[in-house]
Amino acid sequence: MLATVFAACNNKPEFLIEGTVSHAADSVLYLEANTLDGLLALDSVQLDAKGTFRLKATAPTLSPEFFTLRIGNDRIPFAVDSTETITIQASLPNFSADYTISGNESSRKIQEIARLQNQLQERIIQLEKNEDMYPGDIIDSIRALILSYKEQIKEQYIFPDAKSASAYYAVCQCISVSRGLLMVFSPTQDRDDVKAYAAVATAWDCYYPDAPRTVQLCNAAIKGLDNTAPPRQRVIDIDSTKIHETSIIEVELPDLNSRLRRLTDLKGKVVLLDFTVFATKESAARTRQLRTLYEQYHAKGLEIYQVSLDEDIHFWKTSVEYLPWISVHETDGHAVNSYGISNLPTFFLINRRNEIVLRSDFMEGTLESNLLRLLNE
Repeated sequence: MLATVFAACNNKPEFLIEGTVSHAADSVLYLEANTLDGLLALDSVQLDAKGTFRLKATAPTLSPEFFTLRIGNDRIPFAVDSTETITIQASLPNFSADYTISGNESSRKIQEIARLQNQLQERIIQLEKNEDMYPGDIIDSIRALILSYKEQIKEQYIFPDAKSASAYYAVCQCISVSRGLLMVFSPTQDRDDVKAYAAVATAWDCYYPDAPRTVQLCNAAIKGLDNTAPPRQRVIDIDSTKIHETSIIEVELPDLNSRLRRLTDLKGKVVLLDFTVFATKESAARTRQLRTLYEQYHAKGLEIYQVSLDEDIHFWKTSVEYLPWISVHETDGHAVNSYGISNLPTFFLINRRNEIVLRSDFMEGTLESNLLRLLNE
């Protein structure tokens, strides 16, 4: 209650959570914030025979935030983007299972994820109680259940909209097993899990770059990519002194929508031709740098043609979905070989006449100063 009073006194924007909990007379309903440091009680109300409630709290500003309504040990999770109104209709004794929620799409999807998670939890409990199975078979069965669950969650809730609050909720969920709490998606050990983390981290870094949750996601993704990365390999070993950067070599590759994009179609613009891999720990910071340059100089004639060599095409698609420049993908290495790429990332600067004038390996001065020189020619 003090938190609510404090928020009101400071005249900060608020969100509203309201609704009805039937068969809950005299029960105490708590509103809690799920912060990065743990649960924080925000407000509470003792329900009367009607079960109606109306609670307010300070609205998030940097990114979506997560909250719960709690009665006893039963919780209803939901997300808040800003100053919206969330409406919940629930009842006892099935408070956390039998409810409807409206107000934003992420909260509805979080409800779906929570139900699927509860189903998984029940199946795991039944397996652990099965006395007719060998312990090793029980462990293998639980692993198979979790693997299948993760694939479903990735396909339905993470990769389709990685910037959403529900995608964040999905990658951070835990379940209980006999050994204790287990993170469904391992942020540091499993390569496929790390890709899911990285997809959400990339999207949140684009949309909520200053949020503490974004920092948490990016740190976990970077550590995971580093822990699970295969030994670094050179794409091809060519003597760089034999490369003559006097003309352009055509690149024609498919973008996110399978549309073929030709490099030579950009004649008249200053082009940054970039060869990269998104599944590296440096990628997020590098993407931020390119976005800053693009936003500053695109109107003056800058275009970025970015060639990804990521092995996981689905991960690449998720990584580039919200990027404003031309993003294409290569699988056969033809363009990489044609341009004599020996290490990634490598970029080239191309002038308005479709002529290569600079390669990153031999660049003098900053990228921005070289771009300005070409834009002003």
